[in-house]
Amino acid sequence: MKTSLCCAALLLALASHAPAAEFPSQPIRFVIPFSAGGPTDTAGRLIAEPLRRQLGQPIVIENRPGASGVPGTEAVVNGPNDGYTLVVGGIAPIVLVPAVKKLRYDVDKDLVPLGLIWRSPQVFAVRASLDVKTVADFVAYAKANADKATIGSAGIGTVTHLANELFKQEAGVSFTHVPYRSTSNSITDLMGGQIDAIFGDVAILAPQVKAGAIKALAITSDKRSPLLPELPTMAEAGLPNVKTEVWFGLLAPARTPAPVLDQLKRAVAAAQEDPEYKAGLLKYGTVLNSVGAEPFADFIKAESQRWTPILKKADVKFE
Repeated sequence: MKTSLCCAALLLALASHAPAAEFPSQPIRFVIPFSAGGPTDTAGRLIAEPLRRQLGQPIVIENRPGASGVPGTEAVVNGPNDGYTLVVGGIAPIVLVPAVKKLRYDVDKDLVPLGLIWRSPQVFAVRASLDVKTVADFVAYAKANADKATIGSAGIGTVTHLANELFKQEAGVSFTHVPYRSTSNSITDLMGGQIDAIFGDVAILAPQVKAGAIKALAITSDKRSPLLPELPTMAEAGLPNVKTEVWFGLLAPARTPAPVLDQLKRAVAAAQEDPEYKAGLLKYGTVLNSVGAEPFADFIKAESQRWTPILKKADVKFE
């Protein structure tokens, strides 16, 4: 009897480790809940290669844009729980929208942070044909053209939308908010002169700024960006509370087997330390100052504590 019990215990122990031993045996899918070409897409594709090297399997990118990234995130929560489907989660569907709207997923209960993969401030830029040179100039323009001035965003519930609200409060101006499906879409209309201004990731806007297709007025970080060193911060421009940051990280469904989650966490941490990945981030003016799953989980909590009161004070409504 004892021998049988020992054998049974051994088989159970082996079975409990089987998922980790067999994982991964097929491609890993990244669900990116925003359009191709935007900062979320760039962040996901940048980490894909070093993670592929760690896991020994291809990374397949699937863009599922819409509604501030909520549907794409929800699809991962309700999808397979085998570790083969991950979401590139951003501040909007992970922190901003859940703070003021009840969703069909609970970030704390339904998702497990694996690692932060992108952090970047935003640039406030205007169309090249607009006769302004500074943030103060734009504020004067907006006051002289009440509700006629237009500022685009990457969509309702995104950090670009929230930057609009902070700008409105801090500068004491009113304007028309024009939401798009992504930053890349808003840039296109800004360059075409269909809107007056946008907030957008510094890495995405910098090439158009350098080419003269749009004009940058300020950056929403504490320090100036190495990508646009001559660009003043919003604080230097007189609006210190207009401070925003775009960030993205990898998350897995919480129902994923623990051994698989552990393996994914180790692989993501190793990918974060990959020299080629770090060099790639630097090209976009991005530096990660933390590695691993636990720091990312702590970061999400801190962001939630920071943004929740701001959102409620601004009475931001998400569709």
